[in-house]
Amino acid sequence: MALDVDDEGRMLVLYDGTGTRQVNEVGPDGAWRALTDLDDTCRGARFVPGSSRVVVEHDTGGDERGQLSLLDLDEPGLPTLTPLVHDAEYIHHLVAARSGSVLYTTNRRNGTDFDLVTRDLATGREIVLYDGGGWVMGVDPSPDDKWVVLSKASTPANSMQLLLLDTSSKSVTELTAEDAHNDQGPVAWLPDSSAFLVSSNADRDRMAIRRYDVSAATWTELLADDARDLAGWPSPDGEHLLVGVLEDGEVALALHRLEDGSAIAPLDLPAGGCAGLLYATPDPIWSPDGSFAAITYNSPVVPPTVYRFVPGGELTAIRPVEVSAELQHPESLRVPSFDGEQVPVFVFRPTAPSLGTTVVHVHGGPEGAAMRIWSPIISALAGEGHTVVVPNVRGSAGYGKRWYSLDDRELRLDSVKDLAAINAWLPTIGGDPQRAALWGGSYGGYMVLAGVAFQPDLWAAGVDIVGIASLVTFLENTSDYRRSMREREYGYLATDREFLQEASPLSRVDDIRAPLFVIHGANDPRVPLSEAEQITDALTTRGVPCQLLVYPDEGHGLAKLTNRLDAYPQAFSFLRDHLA
Repeated sequence: MALDVDDEGRMLVLYDGTGTRQVNEVGPDGAWRALTDLDDTCRGARFVPGSSRVVVEHDTGGDERGQLSLLDLDEPGLPTLTPLVHDAEYIHHLVAARSGSVLYTTNRRNGTDFDLVTRDLATGREIVLYDGGGWVMGVDPSPDDKWVVLSKASTPANSMQLLLLDTSSKSVTELTAEDAHNDQGPVAWLPDSSAFLVSSNADRDRMAIRRYDVSAATWTELLADDARDLAGWPSPDGEHLLVGVLEDGEVALALHRLEDGSAIAPLDLPAGGCAGLLYATPDPIWSPDGSFAAITYNSPVVPPTVYRFVPGGELTAIRPVEVSAELQHPESLRVPSFDGEQVPVFVFRPTAPSLGTTVVHVHGGPEGAAMRIWSPIISALAGEGHTVVVPNVRGSAGYGKRWYSLDDRELRLDSVKDLAAINAWLPTIGGDPQRAALWGGSYGGYMVLAGVAFQPDLWAAGVDIVGIASLVTFLENTSDYRRSMREREYGYLATDREFLQEASPLSRVDDIRAPLFVIHGANDPRVPLSEAEQITDALTTRGVPCQLLVYPDEGHGLAKLTNRLDAYPQAFSFLRDHLA
């Protein structure tokens, strides 16, 4: 995936060919050079303008506590990483690199709130630009560095508040209300710093491209579509606007004129995949002069691939990857649920002789989304002979604000009822409801556990990856900085404990009969390992077949190829045994 582009046309990309995601440099001529070779995953990188240096963000063992280091491109071979901002107890998230300085967010003040800090690379002097509290999840400085747009998690579920920071006075202006029920997507400044664009569903169901003019302090709507989500990325030369259009899990890109938003032409990317926007791939990144954009694209049949796009010219993959011709795009169908709602699903047919079995693969979030993206797990399950059903149950993003709000707090178990509707619907696609399993990670893991606990007669097996067994103990033990954000979605410990208990799979553990396969990372900062331990301990006590794999060098999921190659074949074997 593309991370940054410099004045010379070089790109920084993340590539996992070594078994973990590492930073690589791609020259204008397409030549590759590895810049890092760490045991753990790199999380981001930026060129330092006007120098040969690169800032790298990396963590340890999947703990998500990013640390910042510098490397020098002039150093031959594999450059040395020199610590820049290191404190293993806290998060340091790289935002931007300027000539002589680095901008980052950190929760080191109290472990919960995220401050915005600028650090002088020559002197090491740091200035705190924002310490107003909350989880600052997005930071977008203007090209002239006079302004910064902060995207902060706000009170309603799946909502973000926009703040405008004056970097000279450090004054903060609320651009949207803290209690407004609206999400905010990618923010992109115009090249003259007079205004910015943002993808937002303020006062509407779908994400539109809105413009905020700083001097006039006014909002206008640039582009909108009542049936699809939009996002936009303006070129630094002020000429062009790349527009992403999300529809039913697919993200297409088109080139528009920045001046008035009028369309020029769609980009000739392969159909049926995603190019930026909403849980799919990184946003497109323009070169500083606007001469080209680095676009990360992937689909169910194409692994993440970086394309170089020249407006009015070529669209070139910088390193095409050969994949099996057996891979297939899914069918897009709708499942009627208990209350008449229609649940969007993608159906992947077996690419090997069919076993007559079905695996329902549930995404995380809960406000995430199943997208038309590269998924070796889904492809492997289809290659095992399973039909794979990938739903966007209520609560999923990508289908409008109304849909993603239908599972908030006391509506939590309505999304679990969608699983039962999918099970009952399986005969319409040739599936056997009695030979169906659940597979999911994170919130998808909660859905696996909830399915086998609340619907014990429906599911033959479950594969739970870093899932939540008890909403109560999860909220009590998750990282401090995550608790308030998760409570707004699930319910508050102080006021909703009884419901949280009722909606927890652990409260129905005595009803579980389906065999369970559980995978967890020991360093998970989101869903503690104790969630996996308590559900497997309870099932073992009752004699229900279950297996727990714990990886000491992983966090919220499996990032390392060696661990994936160990865990997933065992999970596939488990399903073969219990769905036979």
